[in-house]
Amino acid sequence: MDEETLRFYRSNAQSYADWAKAPSTRLRGFLALLPSGGSILELGCGAGNHSAVMLEAGFQVHATDGSPEMAEIASRRLGHPVEAMLFHELNVHEAYDGVWASACLLHAPRDELAGILSRIHRALKPAGVLYASFKIGGGDGRDKLGRYYNYPSPEWLRSTYAAAGTWSAITSDTSEIKSFDGTPAAMLHLVVRKIAA
Repeated sequence: MDEETLRFYRSNAQSYADWAKAPSTRLRGFLALLPSGGSILELGCGAGNHSAVMLEAGFQVHATDGSPEMAEIASRRLGHPVEAMLFHELNVHEAYDGVWASACLLHAPRDELAGILSRIHRALKPAGVLYASFKIGGGDGRDKLGRYYNYPSPEWLRSTYAAAGTWSAITSDTSEIKSFDGTPAAMLHLVVRKIAA
């Protein structure tokens, strides 16, 4: 993860956790694609709002965040362990039925995203499902808070996913949000299924 972005979340963990909104309306649809009580890895769990829903629904949840401070806040809120883990530290094989990566892979450097997606592909069980969301754009940059974004186009993302492994598309849609820095952004939401080699 970009060091300046990570420093931002480490320094502003409590204010970001307090700002974090209700869980995504897309979460229930994602969970419906997984086996009952299945295993889920959440990347970039933030305040733990999504993990709370997963746990309540009876899933086995491995919640992680790149910021140790954010992980500690989420762990206290959830009453459940949250691991401080960076994307490139994911190193397991066929361990999860699903990976939930809401508004976190958008911070991965563009030249590292395919490698991170490859790690996720390897971590998913055969037919496992990945949800990820990105801010749409035409090239990387920083917001007014200094956070790095890869700002992909849908076409660039398709080729990057393809370079990381074999997937079948489930859904793709967009939404408009207001970011933590107050600026509007167009989000692309992708749900894909791992195709085993």
